[in-house]
Amino acid sequence: MAYTSTPGTTRGFFFAPVLASIKNGFVLFGKALMVSSSGHARLEQVRKLQAKSDEELATMGIERDRIVQIVFRDVFYV
Repeated sequence: MAYTSTPGTTRGFFFAPVLASIKNGFVLFGKALMVSSSGHARLEQVRKLQAKSDEELATMGIERDRIVQIVFRDVFYV
């Protein structure tokens, strides 16, 4: 009769799901930070464009009522 043993399988089996859930938490946190910073930059761009005069916007080829659509054009189809 022969016996075989594979050392380390029970220890790895316990820690793998725990480490995977910790990793997933960090990934989700990182994605949330990226989305937050991207949205903040776009809102700052909208504020800067809204602070310009109608003449400045006209030279840029932007109508005041279309500022939000122009800034978010790659995110939303409006």
